[in-house]
Amino acid sequence: MEKVRIDKWLWAARFFKTRSLAKQAIEGGKVHLNGARVKPSKEVELAMQLTIRHGWDEKVVDVIALSDQRRGAPEAARLYTETAASITARTVNAEQRKASGSLRSDTKPTTKQRRQIHRFKRINTEDTP
Repeated sequence: MEKVRIDKWLWAARFFKTRSLAKQAIEGGKVHLNGARVKPSKEVELAMQLTIRHGWDEKVVDVIALSDQRRGAPEAARLYTETAASITARTVNAEQRKASGSLRSDTKPTTKQRRQIHRFKRINTEDTP
């Protein structure tokens, strides 16, 4: 096997759960091949470098093997190697996110917090003429 479609390869390498998710990520500009945006039908070859944005993280991987079949995670990990710079950048970003704490809350306020919010808003609206 010399060439594989990029959406198939990303699916086989287990970066995305389905080919359609891989295709959406490619079309959304979250996957770059050798520094340039690509289409889902672009063929991947050995020694190419992919940049994949997934959530908060960005991985830079080198393609070392090709496959168009999805297998187990240990076999999928043999299809690529992540660059050392990418690994260090991801760990630094993760530590910064962890140190800064939660910038936004994804949970509802508790009853006590909600009462404090209402009290704060009521006090501030009464002060203004």
